[in-house]
Amino acid sequence: MVGVAVGTIALVVVMSVFNGLEDLIRSLFASFDAELKIEPARGKSFVTSAEWLLEIEKIEGVAILTEVIEDNVLFEHDDNQIVAKIKGVSENFLDQGRFSKGYFWGDTTLGTDIRPGAILGRGVGFFLSIHLNQPNTRLKVFYPKAPRSAGSIDPNQLYTSAQLEPRAFFSIEQQFDDGYVIAPLDFTRNLLNYGEKRTALEIKVSEGYSIAEVQRSLKSHLGPDFLVKNADEQHAGLIRTVKLEKLFVFLTLTFILAIASFNIFFSLSMLAIEKKKDIAVLKAMGAKDKLIRRIFLKQGALIALSGAVIGLVLGYVTVWIQDTFGLVSLGISSAVVDAYPVRIVWSDFFWISIAVIGITLLASWRPAIIASQVDTVREL
Repeated sequence: MVGVAVGTIALVVVMSVFNGLEDLIRSLFASFDAELKIEPARGKSFVTSAEWLLEIEKIEGVAILTEVIEDNVLFEHDDNQIVAKIKGVSENFLDQGRFSKGYFWGDTTLGTDIRPGAILGRGVGFFLSIHLNQPNTRLKVFYPKAPRSAGSIDPNQLYTSAQLEPRAFFSIEQQFDDGYVIAPLDFTRNLLNYGEKRTALEIKVSEGYSIAEVQRSLKSHLGPDFLVKNADEQHAGLIRTVKLEKLFVFLTLTFILAIASFNIFFSLSMLAIEKKKDIAVLKAMGAKDKLIRRIFLKQGALIALSGAVIGLVLGYVTVWIQDTFGLVSLGISSAVVDAYPVRIVWSDFFWISIAVIGITLLASWRPAIIASQVDTVREL
């Protein structure tokens, strides 16, 4: 029973940690990504118009619509160069509650038309050796373009360039920190010569509306030429990886629990051997094989249920203590959270109970068969 309880506690704790990590990943991505993102089904950009954008804004449940132009460019500062993504956004980008998780320091504006500003990922800023407190710091931006004539050797025909004023750093997750610079939409449009084309539209859903309902409305309005992705779908690969890791860890611990259940098998088998005379007496009194099997199966069920209940209760208490007091820390001073994140999902309790009880009853089946096959004449 103790062995079953310990295995159950391990399953509850590990499943809760994976749930917490999944929530942490979602919260970090939500600080950078939109609740809903509209992308072209084919290609990387699409043409917009003021009237078309206004139609989308009028869809019920759409609170904020942010236009986005995103592409790879070359950044340069103090002879340091790095290729990263420039994300041109309209002025209401920060109104969507961005950078609520992680770290952010500096100015929360993107400058003016005359002096456009940039919000840099911490990795990009550190690589380029940018210091926000230095006056008149300029970040050069280069974007390649096709030469106007096939035989041109003029370098000015090969790229467009402009300058940004670094205003802030953000640090959310390495993928974003090392690869993104946020800039004004007009600046990015002129640099990349996108005109009325956009690479994405980001939607913030109005309070009180379901994201799934607004997503369905947008899909119905836009048709098959556009993809409308929620937060999970924007990073479907990573979320799927976490879920698969959780599944394989569950199967691994269940397998270990199955090996531990051999204790139950041998204990009940020894019990069946020791109680042969008692079983023979019961049979002589009229007990059938079915009753004998039921006695040993109930013994296994008692071990399974007792161990599972004790394990679930202690596992819940352990997770609650970690969630409330954060006893087990990550040991990383610059981490977004101090302690291992955990979250209890009641469906996990159901599947853990099914696995534990099922394994224990299977371990009890063979000893029950052995006990029911006792020869009454020989033992008496």
